[in-house]
Amino acid sequence: MLLPAETAIADQASAAHLLISAARAQTLRLANQRAAADGHSPVLVRAAEPLTLSAARAVADPALDLVTPMKGPFRAESLPWAADAATALELARIAGVLPAFMVDPEHGGEPVSLLASDLAAWSEPANLKIATRARLPIAAREDAEIIAFRSVDDMREHVALVLGTQTSDRVPLVRLHSECLTGDIFSSLKCDCGPQLDAALAAMAHEADAGGWGVLLYLRQEGRGIGLVNKLRAYRLQDEGLDTLEANRSLGLPEEARDFPLAARMLDLLTVKKVRLLTNNPAKVAALEASGVTVAQRVPHHLPANPHNARYLDTKRDRAGHLL
Repeated sequence: MLLPAETAIADQASAAHLLISAARAQTLRLANQRAAADGHSPVLVRAAEPLTLSAARAVADPALDLVTPMKGPFRAESLPWAADAATALELARIAGVLPAFMVDPEHGGEPVSLLASDLAAWSEPANLKIATRARLPIAAREDAEIIAFRSVDDMREHVALVLGTQTSDRVPLVRLHSECLTGDIFSSLKCDCGPQLDAALAAMAHEADAGGWGVLLYLRQEGRGIGLVNKLRAYRLQDEGLDTLEANRSLGLPEEARDFPLAARMLDLLTVKKVRLLTNNPAKVAALEASGVTVAQRVPHHLPANPHNARYLDTKRDRAGHLL
């Protein structure tokens, strides 16, 4: 039985073991040689004495590292149920909570059964369907169309904006844009998401004016797939000196957790087989190609830096492999 440390309400719960990610264990110097390169593999740690729920949360949340020193010693132990543990960490990421679980806690409440195969079935791309579509006049182009996509048992609703008339003889200009509340809505200067979104729509409108067309896929994958709350936690760590990727790892989360094959499924439902992809990220190109979408051209998509996002852009280039 696994009890999520962040969201549990069982105040009397306690456990000798805690399941965390390799990245978080490495940050806490608990993983030893067990830490995996991807950082999101599971690590089982044992405390010298049972952890209360508040103590487990202190291990899980880097914001508490200084105010709540850990009471060790801890040691990493073998994990014979690694597949189930990996599923639990992935569920935490999808839910946007810290990837930390009390293992077989006392007074943990009534358990709910879940199999690793349940997650695989839930995330199957074929589950995604077009829910509806409508005309949507936007500032970039008044004849735009919006198409909403939805999966069974998934509250996230992804959308596509089509600018211009879809034709089979013109390869569309396509942009995969992951949701960014802070950048897209509040015009945050910490990233380049808002300007990228505006520039992509402007480029597609220009394409439509020239007789072509464009598709913007708006993917509900906030914070590179770690969720809004965890993204804001990462922002706080960045204010303390960590870069984007280091902050994610300190939280025990993947550096990159977006589902780009999801975009390939959306394109398939729109009967788009070949694209000119507006991106600086070679991982998007590779993911679409691997999912059967032909990327006829990678179109660079650069925006000027500002004093608040210069390090963020440098990190994307130097550590995440984004192209110039």
